[in-house]
Amino acid sequence: QVQLVESGGGLVQPGGSLRLSCAASGFTLENYAIGWFRQAPGKERERVSCFNSGDGDNANYLNSVKGRFIISRDIAKNTVYLQMDSLKPEDTAVYYCNAKRVGYEYWGQGTQVTVSS
Repeated sequence: QVQLVESGGGLVQPGGSLRLSCAASGFTLENYAIGWFRQAPGKERERVSCFNSGDGDNANYLNSVKGRFIISRDIAKNTVYLQMDSLKPEDTAVYYCNAKRVGYEYWGQGTQVTVSS
């Protein structure tokens, strides 16, 4: 069964950290462009960070998270991570993992991140 399962979300105070995980099953993440998206209430889904397929460990980041978030992956575990530091209230959203290649695209179910004091 092909699926992406996110975990690691929760409630954190401003300035805090969270590490999101996205475990893939039924396919190999290494062969896909993989990334993290988020969607806040009333807003469109936006791409937070991604690896591009075939581009090694080069990653892209949304301007507002540069210097605070880091995407990484463990090929052996078929898992991608998002380390989020110095969290701000505006980072509050449901975070989704995405894997895509020509003809195929998969989404996880999402994990809620709430940044609030």
